[in-house]
This record gives sequence, C-alpha cells and structure tokens, in this order.
Amino acid sequence: MSGPSSAVAPSLLRHPDFARLWTAETVSQLGTQVSALAIPFVAIEILRASTFEVALLNVVEFLPFLLIGLPAGVWVDRLRRRPVMIAGDVGRAAALATIPLAYLAGVLTVVQLYAVGFVVGILTVFFDIAYQSYLPSVVARDQLQEGNAKLEISRAGAQVVGPGLAGILIGVLRAPIAVALDALSFLGSALFLVLIRRPEPPPRPHDPDGGPRPGMRREIAEGLRYVVGHPYLRSIAACTATLNLFGTMANAVLLVYVVREMGMTASAVGLAFSIGATGALLGAFLANRISSWLGVGPTIVVFAAIAGPALLPLALAPVGTPTPVLVGFVAIFGFFSGLSAVVYNVAQVSLRQAITPTRMQGRMNATMRWFVWGTIPIGGVLGGVIGSVLGVRATMIIGIAGATFAVLPVLFSPVRGIRGMPAPADDGPSAGDGPA
Repeated sequence: MSGPSSAVAPSLLRHPDFARLWTAETVSQLGTQVSALAIPFVAIEILRASTFEVALLNVVEFLPFLLIGLPAGVWVDRLRRRPVMIAGDVGRAAALATIPLAYLAGVLTVVQLYAVGFVVGILTVFFDIAYQSYLPSVVARDQLQEGNAKLEISRAGAQVVGPGLAGILIGVLRAPIAVALDALSFLGSALFLVLIRRPEPPPRPHDPDGGPRPGMRREIAEGLRYVVGHPYLRSIAACTATLNLFGTMANAVLLVYVVREMGMTASAVGLAFSIGATGALLGAFLANRISSWLGVGPTIVVFAAIAGPALLPLALAPVGTPTPVLVGFVAIFGFFSGLSAVVYNVAQVSLRQAITPTRMQGRMNATMRWFVWGTIPIGGVLGGVIGSVLGVRATMIIGIAGATFAVLPVLFSPVRGIRGMPAPADDGPSAGDGPA
C-alpha cells in the first residue's frame, strides 16, 4: 500500500487528518528551536560548563542516529507508526521536564543534560523514522510533495522565528524554564496526533504464508539491500551523503572564518543568518510548484547543484571587505543553501515515500538517514583537522568544491529522467529484495 488514493487530490488545507499532523509538527518544531538555544545556555550560564562540555551536548544528541538508527527502522516497520510517534512525543516531554524540575530543586548537573540529550535523541530517532513513514498512510501518493512541502514550511518557519523567540524567553524566564515550554510543545504535538481519525493499516507480516519473522539482523540487512540495490535510492543516498560531508566540512569553520579572519561581529553574523533563513521558508512555499514545473528528477538534480557554489563569494572575499558586503555574502549563502536544501529534500523524500512499499518504509527511511547523516560527524572532524593544517579559507574552498560535485550521483542516474511521481511499489513479500 502507498496510502490513501483519490481520483482528484484536493488541497491538503482541507484534509483534517493532515492538518492535525501538520499542526503537531509545527508545535513540536517551534518548541525544539527553543530548546536548541536554551539547553546550551543552561550549560554555559548556569552550570558554567567548559567549551568541550558544551560541545558534547551535540554529540550525545546525534549519537543515537548512528547507534540505533537501523534497528529503529525495523521496529517502525513492525509496529503502527502513529503510536510510535505519540510515545516519542510523550517520552521527550517527560525527559525535558526533568531539567527545569532539577533546576528548581538545585540539583541540575551537566551529566543530567547529557542523559536528557541522549534519551531525547533516541526518541527522536524513532519519531522521525515513523513520521516520514506515516505520511503515505495519511495522504494520497499524488499529495506527498504538497504534504512534505507544508511540513517543511513548519520546519523553516521555526528556524526563522524560533531563535528570536528563544532569546526572549531565556531573557525573561531563564533558560531552564524555557526548556519546560519545549516539553509542553511535545505534549501538544502528541495531543494532535491522538486526534487523527484515519485508521492506520496494521503492519503486514513478513511472510503472509505464516512463516516465522526473520531476526533483527536479517531485516536490517534487507533494508540495506533495498536501498543499495535501488537505482533511485542509491544515487540519492550518495548525493545527500556527499553534500552533508563537504557541507559540514565548510560549515565547521564558517564562524571562525567570518569572525576571526573577516572581523564580523556577533550582531552582524546574526543579522546575516536571519536574512539567509528566509531562503528555507521560501523554498518550503515553492517546492511543490517547482517540482511540478521542472519534474521530480530534474528538481532533485538542479537543487542538489545550487548550495555549494553559493558559499564561494564569501570564501574568496579579501580581508578588509566591508561588513555590509560580508553580511550580504553570508545572507546569500544562507538563502540559497536553505532554498536548495528544502526544495531538494521535499522532492527526494516524496520520491522515496512514493516508490517504497509500506512494509519497507521504516527500514528505508532509517537506512537512508544512517547513510546520509553518518557523514556529518566525519565532515565536522575533517573540517577541524584541515582547518588547523591548511587554514579555514582553504577548508571552505575544499568543502565548496566537494559539495558542488555532489550532484554527480543523481545527474548520472535514472533519477534525472523522472517527471511525475512514479507509481507505488509492489507491497508483496518480494518488494524488499530490490527496486520496484
């Protein structure tokens, strides 16, 4: 099954169950942006953590994606997705609520921040995989791009509004109390998920003839074979992983470059980032229209090629460039980076959802995420090492070059020829053995 079908797909604005899913994601994304700033502030201002201790906050939140991402995909395929999402929201709310409670009791420590970050990371792994796998059960196949575009509007809008809102809340309420609002946002998200009325089909047994279900290792291997053996998924994974590797390499030294070498102030950097963030918001609004105009495959190819070169003017700017010009360069990079990332993601995620059978959705999404996010910490380490040896400007140029050539896997693959959304894959027991 690929989800509900309709002869004429109306706007999702009139789709009550999608509206509830969209509202849940919007509330959750906005709260997450608050915590993304508030938790580091707890460590820095209240617990007086060292630079290394603060850096570890990101590591403990990201580790679960590498450690349990593939097994989580198997579990998501074995269970109904909506209960997994509700449990993930409630669990994250409970974990985050311990921070303000411990602060008010005077027992908050950095170790607790690590523990909360790790637990939240684990629950986020399950939620994200289930959420991407659940959308095809809510909307029709020809509505996937519109659905993903609207969900990206929430993500992009939260990135524009969230940091400013977080700053106000931290200033008025203190950082630990601001975290409590994120906990409430997860409860609000869970409530809207509970209100979804469309029944979710039960997960299909692996063997309809009654054979025993294979073990975890075999099902993980099946998901890996499905992605690696599928010409669309394989090329998208290679492109995205390469973009993340080299993009992270450049971004790892971006702040050091603009502040220490180019002399930008924190306020100038913040202004540039805020202006640049509008690109992601615009991309979320236009993604569906662009894909309809260019075609799904060409959209993936074109927007995979945009982000890398956008950083080149900043990387080549001479020392002494006036601050307004630097603000413009950073804003241009942020604008085109955000625009291209959102349009690319809406197209490629929608394509993945459309071509993958229901019983493989969890493992497909988990495997793709494991591949494409696994390069992020590698890129960060490489950026730091190369920046120390060759300098930050050279590191940015290397990152730009690598990100520019990341388009090659999709350019020279069958993906570039896809115009409309492909027909859904066979959902039978052989669907996981290779491409549809």
